Amino acid sequence: MKAPSNSKSWLGGKNRQVLLRRALIKSMGYTDEDLSKPIVGIINTWGETNPGHYNFKQLAEAVKRGVWAAGGFPLEINTMSICEVFFDISSLIYRNLLAMTTEELIARHPFDGVVLIGSCDKSVPGQLMAAASADKPMIFLPGGPMLPGNHKGETLVCGTDSFKIWTKYQAGELSDEDLKNMEGCLYGSVGACPIMGTANSMQCATESLGLSLPGSATAPAVSSEKARFAEMTGRQIVELVKQNIKVSDILTIGAIRNAITVLMASGGSTNLIIHLTAIARRRGIKLELAEFQKISDKTKLLVNVKPSGQGSVGIEFHQAGGVPALMKELEGLLDLSVMTVTGHTLKENLKKIHLSHNRKVIASWEKPLAEGGGIATLHGNLAPRGAVIKRSAASPELLKFRGEARVFDTLAEAEKYLLDENSDMDEHKAVILRGYGPKGAPGMPEFGNYMPIPPKMYKRGIKDFVRITDARMSGGAFGTVVLHVCPEAADKGPLGAVRNGDIIVLDVEKGILNVELSDEEIAKRLAETDYKTKEEFERGFVRHYIDNVMQADLGCDFNYL
Repeated sequence: MKAPSNSKSWLGGKNRQVLLRRALIKSMGYTDEDLSKPIVGIINTWGETNPGHYNFKQLAEAVKRGVWAAGGFPLEINTMSICEVFFDISSLIYRNLLAMTTEELIARHPFDGVVLIGSCDKSVPGQLMAAASADKPMIFLPGGPMLPGNHKGETLVCGTDSFKIWTKYQAGELSDEDLKNMEGCLYGSVGACPIMGTANSMQCATESLGLSLPGSATAPAVSSEKARFAEMTGRQIVELVKQNIKVSDILTIGAIRNAITVLMASGGSTNLIIHLTAIARRRGIKLELAEFQKISDKTKLLVNVKPSGQGSVGIEFHQAGGVPALMKELEGLLDLSVMTVTGHTLKENLKKIHLSHNRKVIASWEKPLAEGGGIATLHGNLAPRGAVIKRSAASPELLKFRGEARVFDTLAEAEKYLLDENSDMDEHKAVILRGYGPKGAPGMPEFGNYMPIPPKMYKRGIKDFVRITDARMSGGAFGTVVLHVCPEAADKGPLGAVRNGDIIVLDVEKGILNVELSDEEIAKRLAETDYKTKEEFERGFVRHYIDNVMQADLGCDFNYL
């Protein structure tokens, strides 16, 4: 692979090419003095189709202030902005495209160091995958969580509460006018959804990996504090360039284990299983589901924010001390020797940090919110290569289950069945939605949370049931939903062999997900079954994705990356 470019290689020597490069920089009004400084690329994912990134123009300007003040030369460049809601197809597909384009921007431009600005679900992991591959000095600036909304005195937080509101609407408890009034109250400002969903879980992961300044992940998007973090990030990237501290010096197996520990203790998103696996593989680190389970088993749930708890990330969690206070509580479980973007080790960083003053939000190790980490992994004849469940947001009474399967190959069929007052659905059945994995959908859409609570069950006070799928789930969702069943049905996974009436066995404590069928019967049924993608794509990046994407247990990256 061609070595990454930097300002010295780009401007080195005396030839016509260097003349043109210097002249083109000067055409924008820059000077010889500017060209003598380290060039810092600011790679911005701003876009008006992404409320989570809407404030990034201001953040980029603050980063530039810091770079100039520290003796660097900032140059801003924009790349694609990914918001799940604005895409008409699963945006996980475009995580890989963002990673590829961002890697090329970092590697091929004359940047001595880079600042990446991002917030949302697929933007953050895509950018980190790129940074891991390009391997230059880098600091990630988390865009920060939005403010929560409020309706008649009740705090609302986007995705998590939207599921609850929609369930009440379908049960007839809310009118059309009620729904209209509440939709304007779900989001309090621009920024990342304020729950510990995928966006904020990933922002917290960048900080716990050591790739963002301590405290920066949870500072609200629209706060003056966030702007100050942006300027400090600009200053610090120049220092990292001087010390030549690259991503590879920070992104080690120890750092990744630290991030998983924080993920489990904070009740973070199941999507991070896929994203952290992909990021690790970009550094040649093989990360298996067993590693996640091992760390989850020795961790405890400590953070009381939605969807696993009550508060929001940018208010309650941030004010309680955020990621630094949580890592201080977890200090005994962490690899303290890892390097961070501060230029110091985690041990040195945590010396200055106090334990949280608000134990209702960040619980103590001695009095956790729950024993065990927020996510568990499962294996069995239904998921030979694994599946995951967010047990911190599931119903305890359903974590051990045996019951009949009701199987659906489209979300529309599943929704019709679940909303039918005359269906045979009850709490003793498991609904299986298949064919929505990396290749099948394509892109593993977040359909795990789109299977509604049947109104007839809700009216009886039953607000959860077992759902099993090869798709993903929004990080803001809740309920007993088994996800990422691997291999997927479209890749000859056993999920494709299940039929209505088959008996499903789920035991989260033992890590079991089985169907009561013999291996021979499963093989026979799969031989008779052919799953195609839900939609046909003959050309373009989506076709490329289907042909090259790996399964969930390998991070859904491309096989050649």
